[in-house]
Amino acid sequence: MTGSDEDPRVAELRTAVSRLRRELAAHPAEFPDRGIAEDELASLAAMAITGRPEIPRLRRSLLLVAGAIGSVSALARGLSEVRAAVELFGESPRR
Repeated sequence: MTGSDEDPRVAELRTAVSRLRRELAAHPAEFPDRGIAEDELASLAAMAITGRPEIPRLRRSLLLVAGAIGSVSALARGLSEVRAAVELFGESPRR
């Protein structure tokens, strides 16, 4: 889906996830949960491609990515951008 009918939140999510995936791929250090981060970022990217991401799944993937790469300071900015993009879809109903 492209053009003016695209949800701008989805476009922001796709951009942020793509950027973090590139940063993670270029990051030279291995860390124990790198595979989890890569898998969940792939899942987020797939949801963004469909144009209709499931909000609970978005939040779950974000938590897994944050847990997996949260201590890697070189990826903090990209993670923050993904978090902001997920938050565009609204607050969690449990708050």
